[in-house]
Amino acid sequence: MIKIRDFQPGDESAFRDLNIAWIEKYFGVESEDIAQLEQVDETVFAKGGRVLLAEYNGDVVGTVALIPMTDGCVELAKMSAREDQRGKGIGRALMDAATRTARDMGADRIWIETNSSLGAALSLYRSAGFVELASEHWHPTPYSRCNLQMLKRL
Repeated sequence: MIKIRDFQPGDESAFRDLNIAWIEKYFGVESEDIAQLEQVDETVFAKGGRVLLAEYNGDVVGTVALIPMTDGCVELAKMSAREDQRGKGIGRALMDAATRTARDMGADRIWIETNSSLGAALSLYRSAGFVELASEHWHPTPYSRCNLQMLKRL
């Protein structure tokens, strides 16, 4: 059974390592990735954000961060699942928990930036209610891999 819990001291390496593995598999790690993953206190928590972790049989197998943006919107960032544990519903469990958490944070929208080559991720996002934004509604992005932005209204 998958258990979703809040980030705790000592989870830093799991958060970093799961995301680095995922990013390296599909793209290249960029400086903004390193900043978010190695300075989570400053880049997530100091902004009022949250990090959720998925556990399966006591092992951390997935992550997602929620970072407040502006005007009731939060960014869903650094969502990952351990390669050897995919297909167990980790992404769905994280997405459902992230949606509940965003509401608890007072958000009325969740924003995400992604890449059009990530078929399974896009399927999850769409099934969770995210819609693609026209490029004129995009937020500036530090990521060269980002070619798609999506929004979910809560």
